[in-house]
Amino acid sequence: MTEEISLDLGDRKCSILVGRGLLGDIGKLVPGKNRRFAVITNPTVNPLYGKQVLDSLKKHGHAHVLYDVPDSEASKSLDAANQLYVRLSDAGFERDSCIIGLGGGVVGDLAGFVAATYMRGIDIIQVPTTLLAQVDSAIGGKTGLNLPGGKNLVGAFHQPVMVISDVSVLATLPDRDYVSGLAEVVKYGIAADPEVFALLESNVDRINRRDERLLEKTVARCSRIKAGIVQEDERDRGKRLLLNFGHTLGHALEVATGYETYRHGEAVAIGMLFAARVSEKKGLLKAKELKRIAELAETLGLPSQAEDRLEREKLISLMKGDKKSRGGKVHMVLPTGIGTTVISEIQDELLTAALEETGL
Repeated sequence: MTEEISLDLGDRKCSILVGRGLLGDIGKLVPGKNRRFAVITNPTVNPLYGKQVLDSLKKHGHAHVLYDVPDSEASKSLDAANQLYVRLSDAGFERDSCIIGLGGGVVGDLAGFVAATYMRGIDIIQVPTTLLAQVDSAIGGKTGLNLPGGKNLVGAFHQPVMVISDVSVLATLPDRDYVSGLAEVVKYGIAADPEVFALLESNVDRINRRDERLLEKTVARCSRIKAGIVQEDERDRGKRLLLNFGHTLGHALEVATGYETYRHGEAVAIGMLFAARVSEKKGLLKAKELKRIAELAETLGLPSQAEDRLEREKLISLMKGDKKSRGGKVHMVLPTGIGTTVISEIQDELLTAALEETGL
């Protein structure tokens, strides 16, 4: 049964659909008649689901083209965006056309940014094919491209008109990508909703074997949490900042390793345990709750330690470049319990001690 979640921003609305077997009906689900769509995807997703999406669009009278972009963080670049601008222009796409982002977080970020800026903004429909994108990055209108100095430093807020999350596609995710996505689900449990955390704790076996009914419930609940937070704070100036839990060190790890060592969720998982250690050292988090967080991460197969030591001064410098940091000081989202967080300034000495415990 498909669940529909409404993200209402007054003059703009986004319908989030969560269910099983939705891709085959995408031509019927998308808004408008006889529309022109550009499907942006990658060489991994295209052979699996590209034809299914295009056939459904054609069946319901929609014109379409499909563009592949490389399946890596390198696609989150101004060069990649420029190539898509040229292709859309050459193909005659206009203001009433629509882009479909069919893929994970990289495709969603790139497709969303291009939609936000092509002809000063055209519609975007996000069709996330990874767990991480379904529960988090496809929802809320954040788009971002990377620069050499950091992740997501160029971007725009551009709300999708629709998000279509078909949990059936998660069966084809490689194990590493599936587990990476679980990090964002854990993030919701720690940062926003203790019931999500408890759901994971009590259903580890079902989660690990990708039980579709439980995934449908989990994706829908996380989507509802994200939609509610975005409605309250679309521009990331208040409550939405708490969803950056784990991302301060996570983004720094990705940049420091050239996006080659960690999946995004893996880096976030390490960042969450790092933030929890910092919080425990500051006396904000009880030791027993730090233990619960570490144990859940371990049972889900998430990393808690870095693979290799990195230059600490570089990591701290990168964390100081995080969008939450102010006045040359690192400001991090810290858990104060399961389901509650605060943003706090962290001294370099405390960062160094927690990095040591994280294997960095």
